[in-house]
Formats: sequence, structure tokens, C-alpha cells
Amino acid sequence: MVALARSNILPDLPPMSDEGDASTQAFERDVLKGLGARRKHLPPKYFYDAAGSQLFDRITDQPEYYPTRCEMHILQDNAAAIAQLIPAGAALVEFGSGSNKKARILLAAAPVLAVYVPVDISGEMLEQEAAALQLDFPRLKIHPVAADFTHDFDLPEEAKAAPVRVGFFPGSTIGNFEPHEAASFLRNAAKILGPGAKLIIGADLIKPAEILNAAYNDGAGITAKFNLNLLVRINRELGGTFKLDTFEHHAFYNRERHRVEMHLASLKRQKVKVAGECFDFRAGETIHTENSYKYSVESLGALARGVGWASAGVWTDAKKHFSIQAFSLAP
Repeated sequence: MVALARSNILPDLPPMSDEGDASTQAFERDVLKGLGARRKHLPPKYFYDAAGSQLFDRITDQPEYYPTRCEMHILQDNAAAIAQLIPAGAALVEFGSGSNKKARILLAAAPVLAVYVPVDISGEMLEQEAAALQLDFPRLKIHPVAADFTHDFDLPEEAKAAPVRVGFFPGSTIGNFEPHEAASFLRNAAKILGPGAKLIIGADLIKPAEILNAAYNDGAGITAKFNLNLLVRINRELGGTFKLDTFEHHAFYNRERHRVEMHLASLKRQKVKVAGECFDFRAGETIHTENSYKYSVESLGALARGVGWASAGVWTDAKKHFSIQAFSLAP
């Protein structure tokens, strides 16, 4: 972990032991509920333990996986225009900050920013990234918040005191929500950010199925390892008995629902124990681990308008594979 005098970083994150206990309890609760459902499923937010985060970084380097490259290019090419949406003294709140590499582009383009609040479920990674970021932006006040951004959380006082709060939600993470969940996120973001807020969202766009299927089934098999790592985590943290060689990665584009689905398919009939509970699997039965909805500019705009956000700008790559869309909270 990077050592740094953190004069601008709030030292009031929850103690790691308490956070770990609460996170483990939530993980166990969600896993048992999902595996006990008629159609087995697991929340995709649990992909991102340390190993999962490293695997995802490797996915973004694969030639088939276009979203990260497209989004980075859009940000780099349009940073000045996007930064014009950020008023002087504003606080930038990043939902699901991860590695902060996309936020860095905005931070460099918007020196008028006063506060940066990265929000992430992984407290350890959050601290590491905040410390590294502080080295590059020594005058910026950085206040990390360890929280599940899909639920309510409190902003630091300096962010609350800023004249405007700007939300940043890159990575097409909004596509992991069901449409009604995406609407709930947008509604909750409005509540957290408050009056006059702006919201900048990265969203993957609808495109030919062959491009999408290739992106989630890379030739090097990194996405398959990423998917299967969820079972590794369950085994390690919840006493699971999953045998990885009896499950395989499935990913495909569902044209009707405009989404890529990821599953883990059981290769045989078997029983698996997790946290002392037993679950039966039929041969071919799957655990649905992720959806990645693809939007048009119009459909995401309509979703946002329905919960009080007005379009404030749209930027895409040349092939229109990906978009960054900005919204203002309507009065």
C-alpha cells in the first residue's frame, strides 16, 4: 500500500474489520438468496475482489473488448467540452471509482474542481487509489467513501458544502442494472447529489451481435476466468465447495432484451455447499452472473428524463460503439 501523508483525505473511513464483517454478511446473504432462487443468479458487484479487479483490468486490454478503449478515447478527445459542465468549486462524485483512471482525465481537464469523492465498495483499493491520486493532484481535496453506491450513503461535509455536485458514472456500469434498477439509481443519484446537480454517464451502445459476443468471449479466455473467479471467491470467503472444472463460462447477446448475458453453466448434475447450505445443480443449469444492457442515445435519455434528468450533452466515438452522456437535474 502506498504510504502518504493524507492531509487532504478524510481519515474517517469505517474500520476495516467492521467493514469486512458487514461486507461478508451481505455477500453471504446475497449468495444464499441467489443460489436458492428458481433461476440461480448472483449480483455482478461481487466480481470485484482483488483477483477479480485484476482480471477485469486484463479484460480491458484484450483486442475484442472495445468499451474501455472507446470510452477513454471519448474522454480524452472531449475532456475540455465535458469539463465545461463542471462549475468552479464543484465536487466530483464518482460512483464505483475502481482504478480512477477515467476520473484522472476529468480532474486534469477541470482544475476548477474543489473536491473529488471516489465511492467504491472495496475499502482497501479505495485507499490505495486515493493515495496514488493525491500524489498527482496535491491541491485537490480527496475524500474517499467506502460504500455500496447502489444504496444511500453520506457525502463528506466538504462535498455537501460545494456549490454543485457532479456525478461521474463511467464504464457502462449502468448497463449492469435492470432498467427499473437503472431508473432507481438515477433517482437516488439525484437525491445524493442534490439541487443543480450534473451527471456524466458512460453507456455502451447497441451494435451488431458479433461484436458484442466477441467482446465477452475473448480468445485468451480472460473473461471466462473473471466469471469463474466468483466461484473461487465464494469458496474462499463462504466455505463453498464449487469445483471450477465442473462449470464453464457462457456469454451471449440477447437481441430481444438488448443485453449481453453472462452465466456459469454446470457441466453435470451435482451438489454444492455454501455457508453450510446445500444446492442442487442439474446438468446444463446456469448461474446468471451478469447482464450488460446496451442503450441507444435516445433510450438512455428517455430513461433519465423519466426520473428528472435533462440531457446536457452527448459524445460518441467515430464508430458509435460507445457514448458519454451528460445530464442536468431538472428544477
